[in-house]
Amino acid sequence: MQKKNVIVGQSGGPTAVINASLYGVVYEALNREDTLGTVYGMINGIEGFLHDQIMDMKPLEQSGELELIKTTPGSYLGSCRYKLPEDLNDPVYPELFEKFAAKNIGYFFYIGGNDSMDTVSKLSRYAETIESDIRFIGIPKTIDNDLVLTDHTPGFGSAAKYVASTVREISVDASVYDNKKSVTIVEIMGRHAGWLTAASVLARKFDGDNPVLIYLPEVAFDPDAFIEKVKASLEHTSNLVVCISEGINDGNGTFVCELASDVGVDTFGHKMLTGSGKYLENLVKDRIGVKVRSIELNVCQRCSSSMLSKTDQKEAIASGAYGVKCAVEGATGKMIAFRRSQLASGDYCIDYVMEDVNLICNQEKTVPLEWISKDGSDIKDDFIRYAAPLILGEVTVPTEEGLPKFAYRK
Repeated sequence: MQKKNVIVGQSGGPTAVINASLYGVVYEALNREDTLGTVYGMINGIEGFLHDQIMDMKPLEQSGELELIKTTPGSYLGSCRYKLPEDLNDPVYPELFEKFAAKNIGYFFYIGGNDSMDTVSKLSRYAETIESDIRFIGIPKTIDNDLVLTDHTPGFGSAAKYVASTVREISVDASVYDNKKSVTIVEIMGRHAGWLTAASVLARKFDGDNPVLIYLPEVAFDPDAFIEKVKASLEHTSNLVVCISEGINDGNGTFVCELASDVGVDTFGHKMLTGSGKYLENLVKDRIGVKVRSIELNVCQRCSSSMLSKTDQKEAIASGAYGVKCAVEGATGKMIAFRRSQLASGDYCIDYVMEDVNLICNQEKTVPLEWISKDGSDIKDDFIRYAAPLILGEVTVPTEEGLPKFAYRK
């Protein structure tokens, strides 16, 4: 009987370990030659596959390039933000499955976040309607950490490590001049879920240390209350650092960045948020009159390999490999999820499990309100206990002439 082939793709915004998940899938699949056939990669996700853009992944192992992928940021295979139609009767579905059949695909793996799990859901549901035996598995990733039914997502730990490290560096830099009061506002990614901004609390070295104020989108933001809080904080911290999520809002659907200018939308209809920090910078300047600047961490949060979390990388690889194992054993329509457990020693531990992808896509996990201070300006120790293990461990990135050596798709 002819062995079925494997195809894997990446979708949505990259992370520092999305390629580690790719490595996990490809390495595990290539080492199951007795069961699996050719391992293909989709160039630019499902959209690229529709245009017959694929590559054989085996030569990467033979050339040693596959090992480099583990520490390469971005999406090695390229990404897309292509949304499959809601209507499963749309002609794109038979077109896709004809292409799957032409390549003898039996196993489909998609590495991504919420919208990517939506793709896995639709493909697995369509497969069921036509009695296709192709197995569809979602491998999670997102720095936003907002996928439900999983303790956390690959990508978050490294991004959290980057945010905490960078905010600590900014705080040290801000403290060198103590003769005048100043405010530094750091804008961090996070549309509706403030997990990444909350990670800035890990930058503190002692109680009362910067960042003194942290604002997440989970709690309605009041500009007047913010100004009063900044004034009070400047009384005891002359060089104040404030961290905010890009998605802070008034609780009624209006983002703070919309107060500064109009915002556009992406292909999924999501508002493209930027400018909250600049708006608050001008507000502090006008209302308080102290020296103030805003810093937007932007894509560095997701593309930095210099602060990879060893824990994050290890879990990303393991989730990809576990996805292959589950598919070979017959699973489909599932996402690989993390379940936290605690060893007898009290150490952090993760179990890899499967969850129904249909219950995950189009849902959003936010930071629990009980982990946020009542006035919405700080993060409690519950979050610190949750996030601290995820940033542990260092990864040595290969270098070449003093610069990181990455894998590049030819």
